[in-house]
Parts: sequence; structure tokens; C-alpha cells
Amino acid sequence: MPLTDTDVDAARRQLERVLASPRFSRNERMSRFLRFVADRYLEGEERQLKESVIAVEVFGRRPDHDPSQDSIVRTEAGRLRARLAEYYLNEGKDDELIIELPKGGYTPAFHIRQPTPEIPAPTRRPSHQIWLIALASILLVVVGVLIWWRIQYRSAPVAIAVLPLENLSPDPGSDYFADGLTDELIRNLSLIDGLSPRSQTSSFAFKGKPRNLREMGSELNTDYIVEGSVLRIGNRLRVDAQLVRVHDDFPLWSGRYDRMLTDVFAIQDEISRGIVNSLRLKLGRGRRRYETSTEAYDLYLQARAMEFRQGLAGEVDSVDLFQQAIAKDPSFAPAWAGLAMALTARSGTGQGASKDDLARMQATGEKALELDPLLAEAHGALGMIYARQAQWDRSEKSFRRALELDPNDSVIYGNLVLNLLFPLGRIREAVRELQIGVKHDPVTPRLRFILANALIAAGRFDEAAGYCEHLPESFPGRSEWLARALLGEGRISKALQVIEDRVRNGASMEDSAMATLGYAYGRAGRRTDAEKVAAATPVPYNQAMTFAGMDDRERTIGALERMASLGPVRLGRNLNYPEFAFVRADPRLKALRKRVGLPE
Repeated sequence: MPLTDTDVDAARRQLERVLASPRFSRNERMSRFLRFVADRYLEGEERQLKESVIAVEVFGRRPDHDPSQDSIVRTEAGRLRARLAEYYLNEGKDDELIIELPKGGYTPAFHIRQPTPEIPAPTRRPSHQIWLIALASILLVVVGVLIWWRIQYRSAPVAIAVLPLENLSPDPGSDYFADGLTDELIRNLSLIDGLSPRSQTSSFAFKGKPRNLREMGSELNTDYIVEGSVLRIGNRLRVDAQLVRVHDDFPLWSGRYDRMLTDVFAIQDEISRGIVNSLRLKLGRGRRRYETSTEAYDLYLQARAMEFRQGLAGEVDSVDLFQQAIAKDPSFAPAWAGLAMALTARSGTGQGASKDDLARMQATGEKALELDPLLAEAHGALGMIYARQAQWDRSEKSFRRALELDPNDSVIYGNLVLNLLFPLGRIREAVRELQIGVKHDPVTPRLRFILANALIAAGRFDEAAGYCEHLPESFPGRSEWLARALLGEGRISKALQVIEDRVRNGASMEDSAMATLGYAYGRAGRRTDAEKVAAATPVPYNQAMTFAGMDDRERTIGALERMASLGPVRLGRNLNYPEFAFVRADPRLKALRKRVGLPE
């Protein structure tokens, strides 16, 4: 029998309650599995609850996954059943609604907990028997708690953050070196099984701020924090680092390294070892050591610093520095991966990438993988590059492999959504992936901004507006996307106020804010004002949005066709926003999608 709306709402509330429990919130893979099967069932899409589909969508297996050769879904289903049972025996013991995953399939079951039948009062036993029974019960409880603790300890990754290392060098211009070492430490820790480090963008939100570790730990939702300093004088290097337990400010480990600059990789490795040993983890696959010249590494760190200080503009400008690093050492894989990402970013700022540009980007990313097949950044870069070539299967394989190698990198989550899921119209999945990414990057606004975009595409305008309103006032794009969310809610006057304030505060006719302004004028019935925007802006996207606001089908499609040179990623991303829903079924738009390599 299908669930009623009331049933569905209750089931969703119970799902969120279960996923918020420590038993699930600290196990990303299990949470993703449960959310996937529950969402598909509650959305009436039970046909997707097949082993082959789950393997691809939840566990990142290839589209040609063969369940007979890889039992990942069956294995994890058994663990999910056990974890649900543990939840309802402990923190969920009083929950009225129970979620189960019956054996033999992957369709969840939701049912009301049956009241416990009354048990007749027992006959009086001798006192010595009562004591024996009590002792046995206590032993059973203790054994159960120990088993639960071992399962929980093994499965729950340790949340940790690396705060920006303080630059103690006489030259303030060497900040990039301290920042680069911080970023490299985060990357190294992300490769260690059992650790869940916060993304570099969240950690760097605290750069230059007074340090209250308990407050920072609370904001970052971490158990441990790594902090320290860097002093570089000539070719000498001193690095101090310590690992602090957040809840009581207790330093678990500290280290000081006075070395030559050429020992910088050994220092990073020893810091990782100290942290791992203090937390009683195994280093495992976390040993990623590179050998390169100090000149190449210095150039590489300068390029990386440009990326995380200046955002997209810095990433575009970092191309030359990565090329210089490669010229110093052609075998340094991270420099090749950085160059691939920078070239890809640069191709997204103009009128699309030429075939020669795409070929160069692909060769650069493949060179990085040739030098280091386990480099997550290289797989992520290729995911973006293949998407620009409309090679969607190869793109998804690369992104999934990148997240498999580094499941804590919020940049990869954002790029997966913007370059693959959005253009292909997989909006619900985009929202889920972004929600996972936000857990790893809880402080900085980038992923929350992308999540607001995804919620608008999903028609969840109220939630999107909430995310936009909590972004910093100065965050690029905040006003225009808040206005779009308000327009989706039908709050046209408020949307116009927001976007007109943004334009008055400085927006050129090439600025994307003009697209929202033109659309808002059209929705408000101010056709003369909308026509002025359309005539003044030379950007086809701005024109398309303005014409869509006026419900002008012919000119909207004409402007969208002029966007074809942007390529499948940027065109596909925009086509999936609700403003263009009224033209999606037009044969000309279907032909345009086919021309650029987008599925219908």
C-alpha cells in the first residue's frame, strides 16, 4: 500500500533522526547507503533499488559493475541491518517509527513499533539466585557495550582540523610557504584510514584570528586540532606542531623539527606519523612521499597559495607558476595535477575551450596520473576535463575515483556537482553530494553557495533563500542567487529590492547580476526596463534570462543557442534551472543539447 503524505513526512523525520545519531553521522558510507534506499522508496522509485544501481550511485562503482564479481552492496547491506538494529536497541529504543532493511532485498520497511506485551510477575526466587541473575545481566550489558564500542571505534573516522600554521619568518611575503605546508598536511592526513580532516577552506577561515581551540573545534565539528608555526630563514626550516584534544584543550603530541629546507617532505611525514601514533591509528595508505627540488616545491607552494587566497582568479593566474615548477622538475606529479586544474579553471572563464585547449588539459591530467595513479587531484581534474568533452561516463568514473581516494576533499564534491550532476540534470543527487561535502567543509561559504544553487534547481526555494541569507554579505553571487530564490517563492518585490541594491553597488553589463535583474523586471511586468537590460548587455546568458522573464520563447531559445560555444558543462548547468523550464520541451532546444553532447 502506498504511503500517504502524512506517512511520508513521518518517515522522513525518522530518517533524519536516525542519520543524525552518532552511530550514523560518523559513518559517511553507511549514512549515504541508508539515505539512498530510503529516499528512493519514499519518492516512489523502488525500481532503482537494485544491487547494480546501488553499487554505482552509493559506492562509486563503474557503470559496468558486475555484482557477481564484487559483493560490496550485499556486504554493506548486512552491516546496515546490524547498525539499524543497534540504533533501535540504544538511542532509538523509544522511537515510535522503525526503519528496517529486510533481508533478501534493498527496499526499506517503515513500521510502527508494537507495544511490548506485559510480562506476568515472576514467582519469588531465593536471594542467591537473584544475585546470580543480576550479575549475569550486568556482565551481558558490559560485554554488549564493549562490542558496540569496538564496532563504533573501528567505523567512526576521527574528525580533525589543521589550523593555518603561523608564519614566524622575518619576511611576511613568505606566508605562502606556511599556508602551503598547512595545505599539504591536510592532504596527507586525508589519505590516512580512520581520519576525517576538515577541508583546507574551512581551516583557513580561521587564519589570522584569535585562537580559542574549543570554539574552533565546535564550529568545525572536530575532536582534535593540529596547530603550529613555521620559521624559514634561508635554507633553514623550523616547524613546530602539536595535536590538541578539543574538549579539554589537552595536548596529546607535539614535535619540533629543525632541518634543512630539503627535508620538508620528511618533516610532513613525521608530523603525520606523530598524529597517527597518538590516535592509535594505522598509517596505511597515508604514506605519500614525493622527492623534488626545493625550487620546484617553492614554486608549487606559491601557485597553491594563489588558489586558496584569490579563489578562481588566483587559480587562473597560477598557470605560469605551475609551469615553472614542472620545468624545474618534470617528475613532480602534484605540479602536473595543479596545472591541469588551473588550465581547466581558465577555460571556464571565457567563451569555452577549443579542441586544442581540451587536448592539452587532458594530456596534463593524464601525465599527473602516470606519475602518481593515487593522486586524487589528478582524477578530479580529469573528471572536469572529460565533462567538458561530454565524455560523461569517463567523467563520473574519474570523480568517483577521486572521492574514493580522498573522501574529505570538498573541492571535489563541488566540482562533481557543477561539472557532471548539474549538466546532466541529476539535481537530487547533487543536493545529496553537497550535503556530504558540507560536513567536511562546515565553515566556508563555497559549498553552501553551490548547495543553494542546487536547491533552486530542485525548486526548494525557501531552503535556498535560507542558505543565501546566511552567506557573508560580500560573498560573490549572494545577492543575485538570493533574488532568484525569492523570485521562485513569488516574492517579486523583495527580489527586485535585493538585486537592484546589488546593481547600484557596482555591476557591469557583463556581470551575471544583470541576468537576474532582467529576469526580475520581466516577472514584475516591467517590460520596458527588461528590454533595456537585454539591449545593453552583450552576454547571451544575461539576454536569455531576461527574455525568459518576459516569457519570450523565441528570443530565449535564440540566446541559448548563442551559448553553445560555452560547451556542454556551462550550457547544461544553466538549462536545468527553473527559469528555462518553459522551453525545455522545444525541439530546437533538444537539438541544441544534442549538438553540444548533452543527453535529452
